[in-house]
Amino acid sequence: MSAFTFLQLLSAEVARMQTLHPEREGELARAHALILHGQVLPSADDPETGAVLSSDLSKTYTVNGSCSCQAGAHGKACKHQQAWKLYQYITRKVEEQMAPPEPEPLPALGEAPASANVRVTIAGRDVQLTLRGTSEDDVLARLEKVLQRYPVPEKSAAADQPEGLCVRHNVQMKRNDKNGRQWWSHRTADGHWCKGRERP
Repeated sequence: MSAFTFLQLLSAEVARMQTLHPEREGELARAHALILHGQVLPSADDPETGAVLSSDLSKTYTVNGSCSCQAGAHGKACKHQQAWKLYQYITRKVEEQMAPPEPEPLPALGEAPASANVRVTIAGRDVQLTLRGTSEDDVLARLEKVLQRYPVPEKSAAADQPEGLCVRHNVQMKRNDKNGRQWWSHRTADGHWCKGRERP
């Protein structure tokens, strides 16, 4: 929605106030007329003080809590005071609509009711994933999918055995070095040599 001008806001607010307070219709109309005719301005010396011209434009009254007119000098409310208050009110309304809107606060990130951490290897990199959900069943179902997608690499049986162990006889073999060659072997109960990988 486009911003209202000072005069648009002035007319709308005066009409609203007159509807809400019909007993003040006359004084609001007089204050409105003074502003419309350019007879109400901030003082050049103090913007919080109003300078209101008389109806015949021959005098300027100073308004700041009270007015320098004859009625104001006797402590009475006058149309100059009403016009200055109305002018200040509309000026504030214009400034408010021109100000940039306050940014909406970011929603607070509460702790998820259920979560799980898992380390997986993705593209050769060790990655820790945190899965969050509204329930344990939800998190576990998602965890199962992740584990199926990134299974643990299977190790060969030989890789789990210590070096030099004969997997056929489950005995420790002896390392042999000869002519630049190396191998492991052990003597079996029947006097033969086994290298651990040979068939019986």
